[in-house]
Formats: sequence, structure tokens, C-alpha cells
Amino acid sequence: MPVQTPICDFGKKALPFELKSTENKVVSLNDVMGENGTLIMFICNHCPYVKAITKELVEDCNELKKIGINTVAICSNDFVNYPDDSFDNMIKFSKDNNFNFPYVHDDTQEIAKSYDAVCTPDFFGYNKNLELQYRGRLRELKNFVPVKDGESDLLKSMKQIAETGNGPQNQIPSAGCGIKWKYD
Repeated sequence: MPVQTPICDFGKKALPFELKSTENKVVSLNDVMGENGTLIMFICNHCPYVKAITKELVEDCNELKKIGINTVAICSNDFVNYPDDSFDNMIKFSKDNNFNFPYVHDDTQEIAKSYDAVCTPDFFGYNKNLELQYRGRLRELKNFVPVKDGESDLLKSMKQIAETGNGPQNQIPSAGCGIKWKYD
């Protein structure tokens, strides 16, 4: 049974982070802020929900970059119990899927906890003032296949945020695998 994201907490500010990227650089919130908005997403390498949307997600992020919205992807999963989500596998996953945005490792899981991320994929769409305006899905999936009917919910919503500073009032939650938390 997939985990669903909570309703968007409109206006909640993005929280700072400094995490190591698959390019072996430390990436901060300031580094990824876009002129017209910022998309912060929690994903991983092994989740079937993420795999189902990865191609379109990369295409959407290319489109968003053209309108001044930057993206960062964060992997927070417990890689000890889920070795597919190890840092080395993150490097491979980002290369294999032509990521045009930083893919960073939250190995302590502190950033996922501070953002209240619950699943992969979990999208946080911010306006240019880093105020949360979107916490929905990329698009509908049926049996792990995207239902294609025009632009994705994510792309439409982020375009609206770039133009108006506000996200849509009605948002359909993202659904996916729960974040794999470390249990000591």
C-alpha cells in the first residue's frame, strides 16, 4: 500500500541544508535556489514509483530550468538495509537517467525529518521566496505506468508558481514507498 504525502502547508519556508552530491560537491539550499522557484524532491534509486516517473521527471525539470525554477533531488533512505540506495548507486542512477540537477545524499536522514518527507517521490515546490506552494504528485500512475494526458501536475503547478508565486489550491498527493528510516 503506497504512502501518501500530506496536504500542502502553504507558505512554510524551505529549510537550509548542505549535502554531498553525486558530483562530489557539497550542495546547499542557496546553491539550488531558482530565480522563479525551487523544486526539492525526495527520491531514491530502487522505488518502483520513482522508476515509473524518472524519465518524465527529468524532462519536466529541464522545462522548469528554462523558466527559472531549479531542482534538487535528495535520497534519504537507509542504505545499509537498502543497498540499492547507496551513494555509489545514486551516482549510477543519476548518470543512467541523465539528471540535470544535483542528486544529494541525506545519510543522517536529518533533512528528510526536518522537511517531514514521508515517501519517494515526495515533491516540495517553492516560490521565489522559498514559500511552499506545491506538495502534490507528478501525475497519475496506474500499475506503475504514467497516465499521459497533457502536462504533468507537477509541471503545470510549478509553471503557475513561477508566474504567480502561488500554487494551485487543489492538489493530489504524491504516493510512493515510505522513506526507509534507520531504526537503531
